Amino acid sequence: MTRCLSLWLDSGLDGFLSPCTQLFSMEISFYKYQGTGNDFVMIDDRDQKFDGSDLNLVSKLCDRKFGVGADGLILIRNHVKYDFEMIYFNADGSQSMCGNGARCAVAFSAFLGILDEKTNFLAIDGAHEAILKDGLVQLLMGDVAGVDEKGSDSFVNTGSPHHVRFVEDVQNYPIFAEGKKVRYDQMYAPSGTNVNFVQKLGENEIFVRTYERGVEDETLSCGTGVTAAAIAFGKNLPAATIKIKTLGGQLSVKFKASENGAFREVWLIGPAKQVFAGKISV
Repeated sequence: MTRCLSLWLDSGLDGFLSPCTQLFSMEISFYKYQGTGNDFVMIDDRDQKFDGSDLNLVSKLCDRKFGVGADGLILIRNHVKYDFEMIYFNADGSQSMCGNGARCAVAFSAFLGILDEKTNFLAIDGAHEAILKDGLVQLLMGDVAGVDEKGSDSFVNTGSPHHVRFVEDVQNYPIFAEGKKVRYDQMYAPSGTNVNFVQKLGENEIFVRTYERGVEDETLSCGTGVTAAAIAFGKNLPAATIKIKTLGGQLSVKFKASENGAFREVWLIGPAKQVFAGKISV
């Protein structure tokens, strides 16, 4: 794919830098958002002109050397029953629920004028509520069925599958090597799983690092991952608010436990910011 990239940086400059001669078949306008370092190409696709079936195009746009560069790509589309629908793709073109991506989708939709402070929207795992207030996006995740024990580790499905392992020194833990090993373990075949490594920092605080399936590497933050880690950490509490440190910043998760071992009213809370806007010809 041959392309030229024009970026409007968050510097107050008017217009795009280095305009390119239009020699290509299609020009895509996009925005770049990040939620605690988890970054996404955001496209306003309410006219449904983007071909979401072209997974090769999705992967190339997410490529950090030959494309825009991102952990994933998100389309915002109209929906008859909700404020909007979020169509999420991992960097390899696969699809799943993405907590940080959903928070960025809420912030982007507010920027587009689709919503004000509160919203109801649709994602791959169902309907979600969110509140945008004081620079933070509070995202109501789906109910979590429970925590499955995997030896000394745990498994939690928060809309995406997550293996959770508690370690003593997560800063120096071999995240890539160990994450890749678990991600492709036979017990999760054929689809695999995301892998979270968690260190307790305090009574209600943890440090989480995540190897993400679909990105096939560690990301600076993972919304569904920190949610899974927080629930695994506080699984014996009737209710909890857990502070989470990630390499990309601070998040928090609050939830309530049900008598049947499930978890409800699961909220993922953190910032979501626009980084830049641009156009790319493909």
